[in-house]
Amino acid sequence: MPDSAIRRLLEFDHQVQRDRDQSAAFLHRRDRRFALESREKGLSPGPELWLEHIRRLRTPQPTDDPLRQWRHLTTGFALVGLVTGVMAMLGLLFYDGGQRINLTVILAFVLLQCLLAAITTVQAFAGWQPWRWLLRKFSLTGSSGALRPLQPMLMARAAHAGGLMFGLAGLLTLLVLVVIQDLAFGWSTTLDTGSDSYYRLLATLATPWQNLWPAAVPDRDLVDATRFFRSDDRGNADPALWGRWWPFVAMVWVTYVILPRLLLLALAVVHPGLRARRELASHPGMIALQYRMETPALDTGNRHNDAGDQPDTSTSGQLHSLPAGQVLIRWAGAGEPELPDALSAGYRDILAAGGNASLEDDHRIIRQAGQVIAATPNPAVLVVTRSWEPPTGELADFLGEARKAWPATTLIALVPLAAEPDQPPPEHQVSQWLRFADRSGDSQIVVSTPDLASQEARIHRALQHEHRQ
Repeated sequence: MPDSAIRRLLEFDHQVQRDRDQSAAFLHRRDRRFALESREKGLSPGPELWLEHIRRLRTPQPTDDPLRQWRHLTTGFALVGLVTGVMAMLGLLFYDGGQRINLTVILAFVLLQCLLAAITTVQAFAGWQPWRWLLRKFSLTGSSGALRPLQPMLMARAAHAGGLMFGLAGLLTLLVLVVIQDLAFGWSTTLDTGSDSYYRLLATLATPWQNLWPAAVPDRDLVDATRFFRSDDRGNADPALWGRWWPFVAMVWVTYVILPRLLLLALAVVHPGLRARRELASHPGMIALQYRMETPALDTGNRHNDAGDQPDTSTSGQLHSLPAGQVLIRWAGAGEPELPDALSAGYRDILAAGGNASLEDDHRIIRQAGQVIAATPNPAVLVVTRSWEPPTGELADFLGEARKAWPATTLIALVPLAAEPDQPPPEHQVSQWLRFADRSGDSQIVVSTPDLASQEARIHRALQHEHRQ
C-alpha cells in the first residue's frame, strides 16, 4: 500500500505511452465521455478513476510489478545489514580477558552510523545517486522513465532498511554477549582530557533516557574508576564496575543507531509516495488528459477526414510520343549541365532560351529555329523544361511569339525532365504541363516524355537523323 502512489504513476505513464498509437479524436471522445459519466455519478474524474475506467475498456493482460526489483534490492540490503550488524558488534565487543572494551571506540562507531544515515537521507532529497553503479548492476537504471526521479528515494529506503537491520542485529548480539560472556568495559583516549569532560560528554549522550532508565546513565564515580592507561594492566577499579557499562552501551546503540534509522526509514517510505503524486500532477499526459476531459469534443457525425485530400488535378490532356524534331530548345536552364543521350542524339545545334536570357535573345532563338524548320516538310521543335517548375507566363509568351514566326504546321513538344535526368518525372509534375498545354488551346502544342532508359529509343532516333540527312 505505501507504494500505491508510485504504481499509479507508473500505470498512468504506461497508458500514456499506449495512447500514442490512438488518434487524437478517439482519445478526446473517450476521456470526455468518462468525465461526463463521472460527474453524473457525483464523482471527481481523477487519475485513479480514469485508470479504472481504462482497465475496464482494455483486454486484461498479465502485468509485471515494476517495483519487484526494488523489493529484492531492499531485501538484499536488509540481509547484508543483518550479517554485518552481528559481525560489527562482535568486533566492537571483542574481549580476550587482557584488555578492556574501549567505550570511546564504540562511541566513534555510533557517530559513524549517524553520519551514514544522514548522508543517505541527504542524497535522497538532493537527488544524488552515488549508488548508480549498483542500479546498473541490477538493471534498475533502464526502468520506466517515470520511475527515474524516484530512484534516489527508493535507494535511500533500501539503505535505511539495511541500516535498521544492522542496528537490530548489533543490539541482539550485544545482549547475547552480555548474557554468555563477562564483558569488561572501560574508557581510554590518547587525547589530553580529564574525567570531567568525558563525564559531561556521556551525561549529554544519556539525556534522552535519563528518566526512562536511570541505571543506564553513568555516574561520575564510574567514569573515574573505569579509565585505564597503557601502563595499567588491570587498573585500580573494582572489577565489578567494568560490567556496569553495558546498559549505557545498549541505550546508546538504541538511541543513536536504531531509532534514527527507524525514523528515517519511515520518512523514506513516505517520501517516494509524495514525490510520485507530484510527478503525476505535473506529468505531460495528465495535463493533456485534463484538457480532454474539460473540453467538449466536436463530433460532426462525418468520419471522413479531409486533411489528406488533395485538390483535383485531373486533366483531359494526354502524353504524346516524342516527335522527331529538328530543333531542341532548353528552356530556363533545363537539362543542364548535360542532356540525356536518348534525348539529345541527332541534334547538331541545341539552343537555349528563357531564364536569364533577354527577350532579344529569345527572339533570336525563335528566328534561328525558324530558319532550320522552314524547309522541313514535318517541322517539329522540342522545348525541354524542368518538370518540378510550374509553367510560367514567360514560356507562354515565348511559345506565342514562336507560333507567329514558325510555320503553322510546326509541332511543339514540351518535354519536362525530372531532377534525375535518367528517371521519368512524377505523374503530378507531368500533369501541370498537360494542363498548361491544354489551356493554350493549340493542338500543335503537346507534352512528351522520352523513354530515357531504352537503347532502342536512342537507336531509332539515330536512324531517323541519318534518314533526314
